Order: sequence, then structure tokens, then C-alpha cells
Amino acid sequence: MFPLPVRRVLVEPAAVVLPAIAVLLGVAPFEWSVVSALVACALLPLRHVWPPLGLLGSFWALAGGLGWPPAIVALYTLGRRCRRVVTLVPWLVATVAVTVVPVLLTQDLPVGRIVLTIAFIALYAGAPAALGLLVSTRARLTESLRQLERAREEALAASRDAARAQERARIGREIHDAVGHHATLIAVGAAAIAASTAEEETRRGAEQLRTLAKRALAEMRAALGLLDGSEHVAGLTEIPALVAGSRAAGVAVEFDELGDVVEVAPGTGRAVYRVVQESLTNAARHAAGARVSVGLCWLPTELVVEVRNGRAPAPAPRRPDAGGGAGLTGLAERVSAAGGELTAGPQPSGGFAVRAAFPLDPPPPAPPAPVREQEPAIP
Repeated sequence: MFPLPVRRVLVEPAAVVLPAIAVLLGVAPFEWSVVSALVACALLPLRHVWPPLGLLGSFWALAGGLGWPPAIVALYTLGRRCRRVVTLVPWLVATVAVTVVPVLLTQDLPVGRIVLTIAFIALYAGAPAALGLLVSTRARLTESLRQLERAREEALAASRDAARAQERARIGREIHDAVGHHATLIAVGAAAIAASTAEEETRRGAEQLRTLAKRALAEMRAALGLLDGSEHVAGLTEIPALVAGSRAAGVAVEFDELGDVVEVAPGTGRAVYRVVQESLTNAARHAAGARVSVGLCWLPTELVVEVRNGRAPAPAPRRPDAGGGAGLTGLAERVSAAGGELTAGPQPSGGFAVRAAFPLDPPPPAPPAPVREQEPAIP
């Protein structure tokens, strides 16, 4: 289908030339009939400016007896542009009147012939207008059907999304019920061991196991959207404790924080914690014995967290459950969900580096300093 400007360039000459040819082939009742009809054909392009203009230009030619070829084109366009029959009827009445009056003034017709003449002219004028109105109605109905089809597809897509969301919610509840039950039993058992043992080392281990179980349960509930606000989810403030726990496990970790600390969204804080946690876990798993550095850099517009580990003293044997990089993939999705960007890869000097940058909201502008009026000097 050609665009509208191209269609007008192709169709408009035919819409003007063909009625002009029909006029030249007709028999002129008056001397001025041919001239008036050709002028009406030349004025047909004005119907695109305002549809009745083409018909108004044809009234003089209709009175001359040769105006029907351009009038048919104008009436069709008027029918295409009118959305209601009420707005079309006055123009049809005017067309019939302009055509019938010269006939009644120049000829002496009986009443029956007059009625037939009016009926014939009304039918002759109404046919192209009705055709244009039908074509316009069909176009609107076709567009309505397209919109209904698009709405139906969107409704089906929304239904599928709702079904997937319900299934995810069901799976989340099942995970919460199953894993949460066992994590709670671990925490309760660790608390019982810590309360019943007399050995300090065993008590500390049981307390640490209880803390880890409660933290795992809280983080799982937060990830599943089931957090009720009573549990504490790890964030930026827990990173020093996370580093200390890795040191206690035998990992040589250095922690450094630069810049002015600002408040961030809870999701950003959890994502930063996950970056450090996952990086320390990978360093302990794949580069045992290597030194690890954790850095937080607070810039004016972003928070950058970077975890680097050096080359391992000896290649660590690959564990069967070491995974194939799915942890970094999930970590990248979590960082992206928080609005950040994650980069990870080996370093030229050896080792591995993970870097994540999170945008920070710009600080509010400082209020303007009040203008103090200068007191007049005392003479």
C-alpha cells in the first residue's frame, strides 16, 4: 500500500482529468455549461482542504447541466470524510436543489415528472455519497478490529504473565516452607548446643551456626518477597563482618573504604553485599591461599565495589561442585536489577577481579544563603 502523499499524486490527476473528459463528451444545454464544468473539475483538489469546497465549486456546473462528473467525485469525498449521516444530508439537499431549480425554471413539467426528476436526482446525488460513507465506515471497522486483536493479544500476554507469576509465587512458598523449616531446625539445634555445652569453642561454633542459619532464612524470605520486617537482611553495614568471617576462615582479606558514605537504597546495599560475598566465596574456592582485597569507593555519582584476588600459590584442584560460572551470571542479574553494572575477568598480572558500579542519587542542591541587608552606616 502506497503512503498517502504518493496515493494523492497518483490518484489526483485521474480524479480531475476523467471528469473533464466526461464533460467534453457531453452535450451542453447552455453556452457556459462546458466552461463552468471544466472550472468545477479544476477546483476538485480543494476538497482535500475542506471536503465541501469541491461540491461548492460544482454547484455552478450543476446548474448548467454538465456538473455531474465533478459533483460525483466531490460527493464521494464528502461521504468519506463525514462520520455521520446528519452532517451529509444538508449537502445532499443543496445539491438536489441546485440541480432541480434550473430544470423547473426552464421547463414546464407535470407534477408526476417533477416528483420523478427530484427522486432521480436525489438518488444520483446520494449514491456516491453513500458509497463514500460505506467505505469510511468499513475503514473504521477494520481499524477497530485491529485494535480489538491487539487488545486480545495483550490480554493473553497479561494472562500468561499472571499465570507465570502465580506459579513462581507457588514455588516460592514451597521453597520457603521446606527450606525455612530446616533452617529453623538448624538454628534451634545450634541454640540448644550453645546453651548446653561447657566448651567455649563449641559454644562459639554453635552460636555462629545459629547466626548463619537465621541470616540464610532472612535472606531467603527477602528474595522470595516474604519478609515481614522482623528479620535483618545483610547490607552495607554487614560487609566488615563478612570480611572478618572470611579472615576467621583462613582467607587473607584486606578491606578498604574511601570517600564519604551516603545513604543508599536497601536493594543497592544488598547487591553490594552479594558482590563481596560471592567474590570472597569464589576466591576461597578457586584461588585458595591467595590474598584478597575488598574496596569500597564512594564517588559523587556512583558507588564502586571491587574485589581482587592475586595468583594462588598452587593451582587448586577443581571440585566437582565448583560450578561453571553461574554464580557470576546470577550476580550480574542482581547488580543490573539494582541499576548497576558488573565487570569480571582475569587480570594481566594474574588473579581475578570483580568490579561493580552502582549509581547514586545526586545530593539535593544546597539552599541559597540568605541575603543580609547591609545596615546603613551611622554618621
